[in-house]
Amino acid sequence: MTLKATFDSRDAAKGNDLGQLPEWDLSDLYPAPDSAELNEDIEKLARDVADFAKTYKGRLADLSAPEMLACIENYERIDIIAGRIMSYAGLRYYQNTTDAERAKMLGDLQGRITDITTPLVFFSLEFNRIADETYDTLFSAADGPARYKPVFDRMRAMRPHQLSDELEQFLHDNSVVGAAAWNRLFDETTAALEFEVDGETLGIEATLDRLTDHDRTRRETAAHALAKVFKKNIKLFSRVHNTLAKEKAIEDKWRKMPTPQYGRHLSNHVEPEVVEALRNAVTAAYPRLSHRYYALKAKWLGLDKLQVWDRNAPLPTDAPRTIGWDEARSTVLDAYAGFSPRLAELAEPFFDRGWIDAGVKPGKAPGAFAHPTVTTAHPYVLLNYLGKPRDVMTLAHELGHGVHQRLAADQGELLAATPLTLAETASVFGEMLTFRALLAKTTDPVQKKALLAGKVEDMINTVVRQIAFYDFECKLHAARAEGELTPDDINALWMSVQAESLGPVFEFMPGYETFWTYVPHFVHSPFYVYAYAFGDGLVNALYAAYEQGLPDFQDKYFEMLSAGGSKHHKELLEPFGLNASDPAFWDKGLSIIAGFIDQLEALEE
Repeated sequence: MTLKATFDSRDAAKGNDLGQLPEWDLSDLYPAPDSAELNEDIEKLARDVADFAKTYKGRLADLSAPEMLACIENYERIDIIAGRIMSYAGLRYYQNTTDAERAKMLGDLQGRITDITTPLVFFSLEFNRIADETYDTLFSAADGPARYKPVFDRMRAMRPHQLSDELEQFLHDNSVVGAAAWNRLFDETTAALEFEVDGETLGIEATLDRLTDHDRTRRETAAHALAKVFKKNIKLFSRVHNTLAKEKAIEDKWRKMPTPQYGRHLSNHVEPEVVEALRNAVTAAYPRLSHRYYALKAKWLGLDKLQVWDRNAPLPTDAPRTIGWDEARSTVLDAYAGFSPRLAELAEPFFDRGWIDAGVKPGKAPGAFAHPTVTTAHPYVLLNYLGKPRDVMTLAHELGHGVHQRLAADQGELLAATPLTLAETASVFGEMLTFRALLAKTTDPVQKKALLAGKVEDMINTVVRQIAFYDFECKLHAARAEGELTPDDINALWMSVQAESLGPVFEFMPGYETFWTYVPHFVHSPFYVYAYAFGDGLVNALYAAYEQGLPDFQDKYFEMLSAGGSKHHKELLEPFGLNASDPAFWDKGLSIIAGFIDQLEALEE
């Protein structure tokens, strides 16, 4: 969002009925940025880290089971102190990123905490060198750290791919002039791009936003402006992708990774065959999902063919009303309570205790998130609430994260964090509950159609589009292994997945072949994108089980959220009769999207 848009939105909000929007109360972390409590924690962290390294470095393999338990508990306490400090500094900064004092505090503390915790680097490297027999003995002992085994099983999954301490240190140090430098070049280049649109000079976010404009001519102008600038810079973007793909291939070779995707699967704690089942189910469903929906959309827009600038166009009849904060609160809490009163009770403190920062303000971080902080405190939710129906869905989404984080906190700091593939479970489920509640009380056919269409587009963008992105990355890295790729080579790979996923109703303007250039995930987090589809598909399968009346669903759902990162996805899904490695699992989730499209088709009759 541009600065002008931020001020316009804020000023507009004054004149409508949004009501009193809540702000964060960060005193649950620290009373003030110059408080004695904060300084004492920084000093305590330095002492505890020094004591930990002095006590345990070089000794991990020789510890008894009770000693290993004490070691891990010490490590966890250190993690909590560092997490509390950085959560406080980060949240203050997100409230106003243009405040020099807040930015300096965050930067200074990042540097200081990094320096203080550097002596802990030995821990994971040394831990992974513990012999399997010793490890099994330690973690099976009744008086040992058995409850922490899932954390360290995940850590040791990297063991076959861990290099020597010296090489690991070299890769860490060298990243500043390797991947991190290319990432920074990509970010700085993308941020500096300028697009001439209808006589205005816009940045990339504002230009992409034009693709959702009601006016088709404005959308078309923006699409051509994007293509023109991407083409002008395509050699640089091609160099970035060629270099990063090759660098990854070299590191993967040293680490003995069997495929380019394998490292991502390890970090996500998901088996390659599960991802393959997801990918195959989604691509097989393209005709009954995206192809069918976009054919409907062409009809609504009065077009024989869609262009790329029509993909995210609003419906001609879509004129959403403004929803005040009190109504948003009651809508979400009522939807949560309809599922279970306990769910609403867990969400209510966010509204009443300063755990949500909702208003659009100058300098505030864009977007929305739920930050878990540390398990001895509570999460905080950031929104930029403007009263749109989508903002209500965002509130439901982020509250779902917050509830999940509250429930998982009982596991303790090391076990609370949920693997990426399951991290979206409660958020997407909460969003679905709220969407269903909104749909149920919407009687106007025009509004009902707009709601359904918006939900379907969100799901297609999350599932279909992200799997198409994943396929593009797979093709890109496979092709790069055969040699340098020209811009035309990469363009062709992009178009092969776009045509397949979007369907025959689309025509592709000259220049759309360059639209891979601006997607940051390809640069920052190779193969990350499938996790979005995984999370959405998993929740859809869960919701299908809920709709079908699975006994004790609510109890099982709360147990799953409370598990945090203490269980593998197979264990978590078993009580629901679900198995993510079974293609039928993903088909259940995809059938939810197909069902919404069925409803849209029925509205046409």
